[in-house]
Amino acid sequence: MNEVRFPALGVTDAGAFGRVAVLMGGDSSEREVSLNSGANVLEALRARGVDAHAVDGIGALIDEIRAGKIDRVFNILHGGDGENGVLQGLLEALKVPYTGPGVLGSALTLDKIRTKQVWIAAGLPTPRFRRIAQGGDLHAAALELGFPVFVKPSNEGSSVGAFRVLIAADLQPAIEFAANYAGEMLMEQMVVGDELTVGVLGGVVLPSIRIVPKGQWYDYHAKYVAEDTQYLCPGLDGDDEAELRRIVGAAFAAADCSGWGRVDVMRDRATGTFHLLEVNTAPGMTSHSLVPKAAKQVGVDFEELCWRILEQTVEVARG
Repeated sequence: MNEVRFPALGVTDAGAFGRVAVLMGGDSSEREVSLNSGANVLEALRARGVDAHAVDGIGALIDEIRAGKIDRVFNILHGGDGENGVLQGLLEALKVPYTGPGVLGSALTLDKIRTKQVWIAAGLPTPRFRRIAQGGDLHAAALELGFPVFVKPSNEGSSVGAFRVLIAADLQPAIEFAANYAGEMLMEQMVVGDELTVGVLGGVVLPSIRIVPKGQWYDYHAKYVAEDTQYLCPGLDGDDEAELRRIVGAAFAAADCSGWGRVDVMRDRATGTFHLLEVNTAPGMTSHSLVPKAAKQVGVDFEELCWRILEQTVEVARG
């Protein structure tokens, strides 16, 4: 594996950031995780002398900006308008620098179906899938793909509404969820093998993490509650690790992403083939989160990680 190297810090004076809004909470299905992440980021920035302040939701942020109290935004608003391009477009219009990808990368990657379509066009590997419109026939889609499959909303994160379906008899809970869900559903052919995730920070692809949950799969409980999930970093060795990081870098760029984020990947146990799953443009920053684990592996502690994410708003200020 190629050695991971970071450039020297671009900002060394906390005063250069001005007043920073750590945007968290909001009203998406990921509110509680976002509040947890935001509290950790806020503490880390303040520990390094940054004038950082918690802001709960986009409405409160607009009020703060109008009052002239915000110089830049550390976005840790998971899901919904925090990651779908709405927040990014607003801040572009108001000329307020912010962390994470811009409007296009954010809007595209929150939509798992359209992201996969872009990857396919770019010749990048992703599992076979079917798009299921509201009211669509999940049984028919499953028969086309063949079991086992995963079923999940196209525009949610944190494993919200995700179903692991091994046989036709297991499909009913997903059907009931889809009947009450307002958006499109993604049905994806299940890849049996290693679950991997790879962080990207300022153009540097971090070491992979191989996730080994105690249970059968990495669900919401394993992500945010369980203490027995194993995280192996780096997740692979030698040429395999190098190839995974190459594919992730290409996938991140193809989706017009910049700044920081995380790409989830499956590796087929039988063939060794990598399959791209999705991109997270405002990854979790909780005690269970994965980008901090990968950064720590290469000598970047949590406080420095938050600083490096924030300093990108100074080096590549948008507007």
